[in-house]
Amino acid sequence: MVIQSKSIIRVTILTVFILLIPLAAMQFTDEVAWGLEDFVVGGALLFGAGLMYELIARKGSNTAYRLATGIAVAATLLLIWMDLAVGTASDNSGGLMYLGVLVFVIGSIIARFRPHGMAITLFSTALAQAVVAVIAMIAWEQYFELLLLNGFFIALWTGSALLFRRASSIGSRLNRLIE
Repeated sequence: MVIQSKSIIRVTILTVFILLIPLAAMQFTDEVAWGLEDFVVGGALLFGAGLMYELIARKGSNTAYRLATGIAVAATLLLIWMDLAVGTASDNSGGLMYLGVLVFVIGSIIARFRPHGMAITLFSTALAQAVVAVIAMIAWEQYFELLLLNGFFIALWTGSALLFRRASSIGSRLNRLIE
């Protein structure tokens, strides 16, 4: 399936506008100090997430599917962005464990992005996030912060899974009406 040029242009424009935020912030504060590599990586992540949304969202014909896709893609982007920003993956402190949660991408491909399979995959992702949270809390002894952070992601994965489940039931009802 080829992405239409309108979608690519829309994603490109949105990526540029989002990257203008840190660029503008750099003009007013020393707290934001992005280098060229930060803009390149940020742009690649944002553009890739936008294209991923466009590719997956068009597989579904209802709002629940598109919303579920948006939440899953945004959660993925946020998890990767946070890991890169904090640098946990690069300092061998266990941050790669968090990126391991993203194996749901394989489950999504196996499910062929069908709503029922996506629901199962994202419920599994929420469970994986919970397991990672428990391991991290035990290893790092930072209970409150890790509980909040992981709870946020567990809520995103679960919310997306519930929306995919809803999209699946909507699709089932439509198929019965058509038959």
